[in-house]
Amino acid sequence: MGRKELPFFDDAHKAPHPSTDQRANAVAESYKPTWFAGLDPHAKLTPVTSPELARIAERPSGVDLRVRIGTILLQNPVIAASGTFGYGVEFAPLVDLNRLGGLVVKGLSLEPMAGSPPPRMYETTGGMINAIGLQNIGVRAFVTEKLPQLRNYCTAVIANVFGRSVTEYVEVIRVLEDTDGLAAYELNISCPNVERGGAEYGADPVLVAEVVGRSRKASQRPLWVKLSPSVGNIGLISKVAESSGADALVIANTYPALCLNAHTRRSHLGSTSGGLSGPAIKPITLRLVHDAYQVVGIPIIGLGGIENSTDTVEYMIAGASAVQVGTAHFVDPRASERLVGDLEAWCRRENIREISGLRGSLEGNRVV
Repeated sequence: MGRKELPFFDDAHKAPHPSTDQRANAVAESYKPTWFAGLDPHAKLTPVTSPELARIAERPSGVDLRVRIGTILLQNPVIAASGTFGYGVEFAPLVDLNRLGGLVVKGLSLEPMAGSPPPRMYETTGGMINAIGLQNIGVRAFVTEKLPQLRNYCTAVIANVFGRSVTEYVEVIRVLEDTDGLAAYELNISCPNVERGGAEYGADPVLVAEVVGRSRKASQRPLWVKLSPSVGNIGLISKVAESSGADALVIANTYPALCLNAHTRRSHLGSTSGGLSGPAIKPITLRLVHDAYQVVGIPIIGLGGIENSTDTVEYMIAGASAVQVGTAHFVDPRASERLVGDLEAWCRRENIREISGLRGSLEGNRVV
């Protein structure tokens, strides 16, 4: 399934396509993965002003979903993940953005990037493999075209930042520092450093310290560091990020993966390999969150295979303060919003008054 078939993810440098029920239902009808449970593929998407959505947004009383990520207080622990939610504003016709704890915009680079050649996505057992190639409009276009619209919403907006060199990370942050409307930065350190022969930042403690340290000096806002799962010791990398100035950790990015066609002997993706996401990675990432929680004192945001309230609660029990929802948006654009309501209902059934109390409650976890 190509990116052109997903109108919710159109980039800003392309002609805008108004989101309509007809188009949304056409996308949902054409893509019915077997791994997503509990979603009616024939359910009609309704606009955000409809009575149906109002019923979705009803809140059970007596449940406090607020969580704190360092100095940032989120109204709930559900955050839309970068790369799966456009720049946020594209989803506004379908999703009540004010219901989310936060949203992380598509990764921003110093200059616009065209991304990888198609095909860019392939469904696999338990998830999907993508190779978007960090396509984006560039940080300056984001500031002028997207950020003004995002200021209209009462949800935390986090800018995902990346670069081909440490200097580019810093320059992107400097552009964003002169703007209003952002709650924090999320550093994607799973990128190759062209100045160091293509070595991935997140796999080398020295590079982690350099990019996080210099970004910390350039930023007056909280700094979240998004870690790669492909490291030998997640605890070591987590501690290095923390000591270098990270205010929170996002664990984890997609897993390097390959999908081949046995008949053509070619990759299903235009760039050969990609990143695996979806339910298949959840147990592995849960362990990474648990292991990092044992050694760091800063908040952790869990990311990987989250579809429902149970997934969210499990991440929090393992040590996460909040979660990010990613691949589920490719099936249901309202996945994050629906999760907020489901999480409230779960807490009510379980007599949980404050969801923040679940953090790190796994038996045998360290005591905070």
